[in-house]
Amino acid sequence: MPVIERIGAYAEELTALRHDFHQHPEIGFEELRTSAIVAKLLEEWGIEVHRGIGKTGVVGVLKGDLGSGRSVGLRADMDALPMEERTNLAYASRYPGRFHGCGHDGHTTMLLGAARYLAETRNFAGTTVFIFQPGEEGCGGARAMLADGLFERFPCDELYGLHNDPNEEPYRVGIKPGEAMAGADFFDLRIRGRGSHGAMPEHSRDPIIVATALVQELQTVVSRNVSPLKQAVVSVTQIHSGSAYNVVPEEAVVSGTIRFLDKAVNELIRNRIRSIAEGLSISFEVEIEVDIRNVFDVLMNNESLVDAYMEAARDVVGDRQVYRKTQPVMGSEDFADMLHVVPGVYCTIGHACKIPVHNPGFILDDGILPVGASVLARIVERRLRAPG
Repeated sequence: MPVIERIGAYAEELTALRHDFHQHPEIGFEELRTSAIVAKLLEEWGIEVHRGIGKTGVVGVLKGDLGSGRSVGLRADMDALPMEERTNLAYASRYPGRFHGCGHDGHTTMLLGAARYLAETRNFAGTTVFIFQPGEEGCGGARAMLADGLFERFPCDELYGLHNDPNEEPYRVGIKPGEAMAGADFFDLRIRGRGSHGAMPEHSRDPIIVATALVQELQTVVSRNVSPLKQAVVSVTQIHSGSAYNVVPEEAVVSGTIRFLDKAVNELIRNRIRSIAEGLSISFEVEIEVDIRNVFDVLMNNESLVDAYMEAARDVVGDRQVYRKTQPVMGSEDFADMLHVVPGVYCTIGHACKIPVHNPGFILDDGILPVGASVLARIVERRLRAPG
């Protein structure tokens, strides 16, 4: 079957809703307006609503009309990125420095589309739990919801999510069984030296010199320590120091991210960073404070549930548009934390606009909205069929 007809009938409403979210982006744990709209719509559709789960998260609970049964969770992220938008869209962000540059406005809309359809039809046995998560972009939103007792309060037997993919053919659904996305650490290396007049650097312990040496050394961590058969990334993404042309500063901070698929590799990388920092601190007679913190687990798709999600997607986009991915990606997603508690699967859906996510020119193809909503609805109807 194609896109579920009933969902297709309100595709224009979904587009208008997504454009509204896009115009009013909210970053992690500030999704007050977004979560209020989500809660209001769920209530209007007769879905039981719970607010404030993980600060600004929303959970909806819906019972089917075909009797009691198991419980399936569906999850979408709501937060935007702290970056400028450069799309020139008529519905572009109204807030400087805030932009739905990853398509979470679309993910929220797709889950709302599925919720509306399932609330109108209730053609399933058991319970559907709609999870609208805050703070996915490195803020720990999934962990915040888990800490608030998400699955103790709203038990789920299975869990499903999705993400748009501008790198894929339009409306093609891909799933990587097992390890699908990398785990991630963020790091900050704070160098404390000695400041001086810029014309008298001999009186300083210049933290900028140390920072440049540190950045160079970090490039060897993966290439000279991790087996070429293992996948890992160390990227320096920020360097901060100084405030004047004629002052050698006291401090510099080097920040970045580690990506990994193997926890032993992650520990090796962490140890090498600490050792490099210790060695440079001795060489340059400075202090280097190392802060490495985990922000995402490795995303593991439950192999026994992959086929079920693929069949649900085939119902919507057809056999040729659904495939198994063979390689994980080094991007990260905190849905992984939920999948460590409840078995489930995460898929990607391609769309027509090819500018990559996290790019200031990223544009989400609105044609994906009824497709994603239909896939989410179908996995519920398939997994919560009435006995017999």
